[in-house]
Amino acid sequence: MKAKHLAGAALLALAVSLSPVVAGAQELNVNHSGVAISGYDPVAYFTTASAVKGSPEITVTEAGATYRFSTTTNRDAFLANPARYLPVYGGYCAYGVAHGHKVDVDPEAFRVVEDKLYLNYNKDVQKKWLADIPGNIQLADSNWTSLRDKPRD
Repeated sequence: MKAKHLAGAALLALAVSLSPVVAGAQELNVNHSGVAISGYDPVAYFTTASAVKGSPEITVTEAGATYRFSTTTNRDAFLANPARYLPVYGGYCAYGVAHGHKVDVDPEAFRVVEDKLYLNYNKDVQKKWLADIPGNIQLADSNWTSLRDKPRD
C-alpha cells in the first residue's frame, strides 16, 4: 500500500511539473524552466526605467514563478512588496490581452504606467499599444477576467 501511495505522489508531482504555472486562477507567462519575464529583473523596470537581465543566482519564487534580479537590493525590494513589481496580466502582452489573446513578450518592450509594469510582444506591437494607452488598458482589464485562467494562444 505504501508503494502505491508513493507512486501516486510521484505521478502527481510529474503532472504538476508539466502544467503551466497557475497563481490562484491566473496562468503566468513563464518559460519551460518556470522563469518569468525571460529572466529580466522586475524591479529594475521601476528603479532604472530599463530592462535589465537578472542573475540566476539571485532569485525569488512567487506564486510558482521564478523571478531573477540583477542585485540583492532589487531582490529585497521585491520580497518586501512583490505585488508592486509583478507585471500586469500575468506577464503576457498588454496589447494582446486588450485584443483578447495571451501572447508572449519581449522583455525589452515595456512601459511603467501609473506604477504598473506593462509588457508587449515586441517594439512594433508596443507602438500600437502606446497609441492609446488608456483605451488599451481599459480593454485589457476588461478582457483579463475571462483570459486569466485560460492557456496561452
